[in-house]
Amino acid sequence: MNKPILLSTPHMGDRELEFVKEAFETNWIAPVGPHVDAFEQEFCQVTGAGHAIAVSSGTAALHLALRLVGVEPGDEVFCSTLTFIASANPIIYLGAKPVFIDSDRTSWNMNPELLAEALNHRARQGKLPKAVVVVHLYGQSADIDPILKACNQYDVPLIEDAAEALGASYKGRALGTFGHIGIYSFNGNKIITTSGGGMLVSDNLELVSRANFLATQARDRASHYQHSEIGYNYRLSNILAGIGRGQLCVLNERVAARRRNFEIYYHALKNLPGIEFMPEANYGCATRWLTCLTINPEAFGANREQIRLALLEQQIESRPVWKPLHLQPIFAECECFGGAVAEDLFTYGLCLPSGSNLTNEDLEIVITEIKTVHHKTQKNRNSVFMFPEKVYLAT
Repeated sequence: MNKPILLSTPHMGDRELEFVKEAFETNWIAPVGPHVDAFEQEFCQVTGAGHAIAVSSGTAALHLALRLVGVEPGDEVFCSTLTFIASANPIIYLGAKPVFIDSDRTSWNMNPELLAEALNHRARQGKLPKAVVVVHLYGQSADIDPILKACNQYDVPLIEDAAEALGASYKGRALGTFGHIGIYSFNGNKIITTSGGGMLVSDNLELVSRANFLATQARDRASHYQHSEIGYNYRLSNILAGIGRGQLCVLNERVAARRRNFEIYYHALKNLPGIEFMPEANYGCATRWLTCLTINPEAFGANREQIRLALLEQQIESRPVWKPLHLQPIFAECECFGGAVAEDLFTYGLCLPSGSNLTNEDLEIVITEIKTVHHKTQKNRNSVFMFPEKVYLAT
């Protein structure tokens, strides 16, 4: 039996352990310390961000970002619909209401024209959203220029959810550095990981300082413990920051490996009928965090779920594309501008194993199984003879 081939696993190197040992040896264990400071500084150097704060998760970073731009109970926040639920949950944490925006076909990300239409619609109603959360999906940039233009026209802050897109760029500039605030995730399945963690960045030092204050239980400046507002326990530990520093050293290698995975999949599968890969928009460089494709079942001979189950039988993990948030039961009452594109991508989309530590043999096993599914369906089709009102199977 083949070893399991998982979707996207952590890929550790040598430097991480050195930094962790240093944290132990110096007894810097708590959510402060030299690795935290260095991780934030080095992250700014890599991304070009002005200032950064390391936190416990990407979700925590987004929660802080929404609070920093003033989201309050009853407000609306526009959000990409084709994304993981963590992109919208923090909106609910603050008592606000998400309004979802459909994707475009070019990038699978937020459709700039629909966003502009939605903002114009709300402006006429006199109730503009308090913020826009744009998600850079599967390691690919949304079309930032028209999105930022629409937000600036109505003076609505833009928050970039780059949880899946560290290492990707838009017109040569790192994602997460265009809006008021950018956030990233270092969950175990991301391009680089701290096992669990995140980062908030902004060119506005005041915003980042405020985030730091809120992330450390909003403790007032006093010799005793005094609190004048509600804060959170969101800071990253010095140990995990050490892991992050080691991972950051090999970011470019990890991105190159995932792009290589995509190229191997693409050249092996592109000629199969019904297969279309997630396109790379010409305005940016994607990380290919996950290699995603769509399957037309009529052309291919099997649907997305049949392929996923066939892979699973061989201990190969694959996942459907994110289910759009406007289709999630918890958000059933929320408004969505458009939705058909995201729904279509969910219906036909599949994410293949994409970890930077996959071997050529791993990739070949996945490719062979997908081809096997196709060949079996074609064989079955050819063995069926249609006669009026009856179907006879050849023996």
